[in-house]
Amino acid sequence: MAASPGPAGGAAAGAVHGSGPFGLAFDSGLEIKTRSVEQTLLPLVSQITTLINHKDNTKKSDKTLQAIQRVGQAVNLAVGRFVKVGEAIANENWDLKEEINIACIEAKQAGETIAALTDMSSLNRPESDGQITIFTDKTGVIKAARLLLSSVTKVLLLADRVVIKQIIRSRNKVLATMERLEKVNNFQEFVQIFSQFGNEMVEFAHLTGDRQNDLKDEKKKAKMAAARAVLEKCTMMLLTASKTCLRHPNCESAHKNKEGVFDRMKVALDKVIEIVTECKANGETDISSISIFTGIKEFKMNIETLRENLYFQSKETLSAMLDALLERTEDFTDSAYTSHEHRERILELSAQARMELQQLISVWIEAQRKKTKSIDEELELAILKISHSLNELKKELHSTAVQLAADLVKYHADHVVLKALKLTGVEGNLEGLAEYACKLSEQKERLVETCRLLRHVSGTEPLEITCIHAEETFQVTGQQIISAAETLTLHPSSKIAKENLDVFCEAWESQISDMLTLLREINDVFEGRRGEKYGYLSLPKPMEQAKIAKLGLKLGLLTSDANCEIEKWEDQENEVVRYGRNMSSMAYSLYLFTRGEGPIKTSQDLIHQLEVFAEEGLKLASSVQAFSKQLKDDDKLMLLLEINKLVPLCHQLQAVTKTPSQNQVFLKVDKSITKTRCIMATLVQLLSLCYKLLKKIQMENNRWVSVTNKDSVDGKT
Repeated sequence: MAASPGPAGGAAAGAVHGSGPFGLAFDSGLEIKTRSVEQTLLPLVSQITTLINHKDNTKKSDKTLQAIQRVGQAVNLAVGRFVKVGEAIANENWDLKEEINIACIEAKQAGETIAALTDMSSLNRPESDGQITIFTDKTGVIKAARLLLSSVTKVLLLADRVVIKQIIRSRNKVLATMERLEKVNNFQEFVQIFSQFGNEMVEFAHLTGDRQNDLKDEKKKAKMAAARAVLEKCTMMLLTASKTCLRHPNCESAHKNKEGVFDRMKVALDKVIEIVTECKANGETDISSISIFTGIKEFKMNIETLRENLYFQSKETLSAMLDALLERTEDFTDSAYTSHEHRERILELSAQARMELQQLISVWIEAQRKKTKSIDEELELAILKISHSLNELKKELHSTAVQLAADLVKYHADHVVLKALKLTGVEGNLEGLAEYACKLSEQKERLVETCRLLRHVSGTEPLEITCIHAEETFQVTGQQIISAAETLTLHPSSKIAKENLDVFCEAWESQISDMLTLLREINDVFEGRRGEKYGYLSLPKPMEQAKIAKLGLKLGLLTSDANCEIEKWEDQENEVVRYGRNMSSMAYSLYLFTRGEGPIKTSQDLIHQLEVFAEEGLKLASSVQAFSKQLKDDDKLMLLLEINKLVPLCHQLQAVTKTPSQNQVFLKVDKSITKTRCIMATLVQLLSLCYKLLKKIQMENNRWVSVTNKDSVDGKT
């Protein structure tokens, strides 16, 4: 389940760039309808404005009359389309049907009135002298236009309520299935429920992705992106953590690991509902009160009002504001990671700001007592001096936080501690586990504190939210890695425990990578550039990035389905299993690409990976065909039908990769990912069918051996 929130979703949601990885290439019927309503509204407004603002010239040319008539007809046609959309929404939502239908009737009447008043076809004929037109009844067209806009607004508001209700219903379905997943203790039942859960999460992703794109408030958009990023990454974690629990039911660390994933997902689901319903959680504080940069901005605005009004502020208010602001700089000066030079400079600039405020207050009191030109100049100088000191403080804080973060990310880029934890796990080394768990905890605390400092200097509310998301991710994931490593150390030969640790380590590595994007965006804002997006090096347009991200989640879930099927096989070295595992692994890399993550960095890397993926698919088909020779005619035919689906799809994918892009990179990537999804869906079916048929052969062989043994015994008797 991207795209990382940047300014509006950047580094936190991975692809979460407004539609993360958690946003898919699917629109429910309702989403299409409501979007159509909004798209219809814009041209209507423009056309109506044209009608109302036309000039009442005494002389009207044929060209003018024809233009007015065309506008009227266009409005009526657009209203007709609008009404169809509204009626379709009404038919799907009985509780709002009457309200929507009334609004649609009003819109239709208004459209017909406008069409009639702009009908100039008979205006020049003598018998048409009594005809009422826009020229004789301009008030009528204004009234009709107002009615139309009012009814359109009503439908939009009602449609919005429908979307919110749909998101809430979808969330409730996800929660209900999660409860079943928490309690399940049978692997086959788990696979069945998780498949349902995956479909429900896809539906939730569609709805919330569209909602995120429609949000106008950048702060809400960033919060939605962060919550969706959590859900997306946790879906993969939930699969491996639950499988580990099922495989090792008495392992306390495995249960702790799984519970952590469930808890985080529930919090994220609640956060999404808070955003769409605009209900603030109890006790939630406004993050703007935390940020030093926000405090500096507000303080400077307040002192600058003194130029216009000497009595607008009180001295006590300004002093309290500066004290609160400088108190927050203690996060920097008290940090063990801040260098001595930075600490001394921050303290020096803080003391200077306090001194200059006292000077400003002194001049201010004098200016209130007597108004002269010299006093005005002194006041202006005092304002400029304290503003300059605060700007210098901003620079120093920015430099401190960004340098700390950059050094930390660079130092941990090779992920030595994670590699060591994996090694101690497979060796069953409990002493090594304790040592490296301690090192990871230290690394986690340092990253958490650095995110807190970055939040102070982020410069925008969306980036503050991204910093909070990063802080929470490191805090939670760090602890989950330790519990996953403990499980593997206790069960060093467990493949699923190893896979589970790998998944949590990948989440950590991904968040470290996101920190680089976050740093670039913070620098962009500080230097006066609005954050540019990075990632998808061959897909520069944000809309293209969003669509590719939307294609990804289904692919990610299909790899989970394939892995579930592979887990069933006792012989993990079976050729079919081997090729299937390879394809699933490559598909997962492709999924990471759709999020702007993983080893595939450009569309060219992607094309190469797809070529290898298609080749593996053909090898799998060949192995399955060889297996089919062991089957009876009916079973063989059933399996060959599935093979006949896979082979053409692999050839089609090869053809897509070899087609010259001719600057149509996005279309090529779009087709490739779509085709890969089809192949993965076929792979899941093939693996399931092969497993069932293999079991059938084994049962028949066992029955034959049993009967033969019985006959042998009977013969001796």
